[in-house]
Amino acid sequence: MIIDSHCHLSFETYDEERERIINEALQKNVGFILNVATEPKEYADMVGVIEKYPFIYGAYGIHPESVDPDNIITLPELLQFLHHLKIIGVGETGLDYHYENVDRKYQQESFMIHIEAARQTDMPLIIHTRDADADLKAILTEQMLYKPFKGMIHCFSSSENLAKTAIDLGLYISISGIITFKKAEELRTIIKKLPLDRLLIETDAPFLAPVPYRGKRNEPAFVVETFKALAQLKGVKEDVLEEQLMLNFKHLFKNKLGKELFV
Repeated sequence: MIIDSHCHLSFETYDEERERIINEALQKNVGFILNVATEPKEYADMVGVIEKYPFIYGAYGIHPESVDPDNIITLPELLQFLHHLKIIGVGETGLDYHYENVDRKYQQESFMIHIEAARQTDMPLIIHTRDADADLKAILTEQMLYKPFKGMIHCFSSSENLAKTAIDLGLYISISGIITFKKAEELRTIIKKLPLDRLLIETDAPFLAPVPYRGKRNEPAFVVETFKALAQLKGVKEDVLEEQLMLNFKHLFKNKLGKELFV
């Protein structure tokens, strides 16, 4: 099967078509979906989706642009959200300095809480980063040396230096439809150099639809286009890539995944 390693399927944009969208993903051999909630108001809808569909699992965390400086989530609060049996990831969390909507120190405080939650639950940390490579690299390096944790940088579009640092620290890199964009040659050059056994693919739906759907609302079925682009970029047969990506996902998220999901 092909796995969509990160999407936001419980967003209200899908409310009228969610059943069709999920069925189309299955028809495209997208047999496993990780559905991510990024703030408290999304949690109930995310849980509703993952409880309805056996092949859809969840992740929860506070997106850096959703951090409330006056009410930063505490570690006990976050752990309580993560207790659900079908929640298998912590995040997305991380650093986003693009718009400077949330002061950097509050983003970093929230990020550190999520790192500790990943340690305590032994679940992977799902990391968002934009225009924050230096601080992200410093925090990840320091925290991994202090006490290791598992994780992935989702929707990777950063520097080769950050990618190499992440892989050296034991993290995975998740690739989105950006690699199909005409102006993403630098990113394709970076991805081409990365080891295949550390890669995942995702849609980040409803955002960043790949070519030939660019400009439309993204959907899990569209991850197939990213899959094809990655196979061509890495010069591997699609059946080989499919198996490797599934193994990568299974290894990263193995703590709470039953074996029967991948038989």
